[in-house]
Amino acid sequence: MEEKIDVKSAKEKYLKIFKENIKREGAQELLEFIEKSDFFTSPASSKFHSNFEGGLCLHCVNVYERFKNILTSEYGEELSHKISNESIAVIALLHDLCKIENYKVDYRNVKVNGEWTKQAYYAYNDSSLPYGHGEKSVYMISGYMRLTREEAMAINWHMGGFDSRVLGGSYDLSRAFRQFPTTLLFSIADLSASYLDEIVIG
Repeated sequence: MEEKIDVKSAKEKYLKIFKENIKREGAQELLEFIEKSDFFTSPASSKFHSNFEGGLCLHCVNVYERFKNILTSEYGEELSHKISNESIAVIALLHDLCKIENYKVDYRNVKVNGEWTKQAYYAYNDSSLPYGHGEKSVYMISGYMRLTREEAMAINWHMGGFDSRVLGGSYDLSRAFRQFPTTLLFSIADLSASYLDEIVIG
């Protein structure tokens, strides 16, 4: 299991993939914002996957690798005609920017061997910018660089059936999947990485 929580290696991979692939105007400023934020120390979730320091970065790298594999399997030699390496990196590395500055360490009482002890955990609180999930990432990225429509759709709907808009009855996800197949494939990549590649601590 140790290789799955090698957060130092994950940060190095993330930065390498970003710098080698994302070249458009505003990319450098966006990367500077990411590096100044808690992105590389934040968990990916409070309890569902990679809920440890550095888990968010690790998750994005896992999703990138899953996404590339799924795209290669689906399109084969036609892949370069379907989507660019830059778009693959943009979608995968930036889809969860919405989680920046939202996880804080808190404590709860837990009974261990019959004794109550304080146990640290990550609490989620999106009080600064309650803009949604995927749509918030699109909003944040767009403050630094332009996204293609395909990139914006994939990031916006990456939660798939877990998206709060879908749970509220919206049919837009289905329309997005049909109109932009990359959106469907990326949602599968995100789900696969979360449940097949990552662990939960505690």
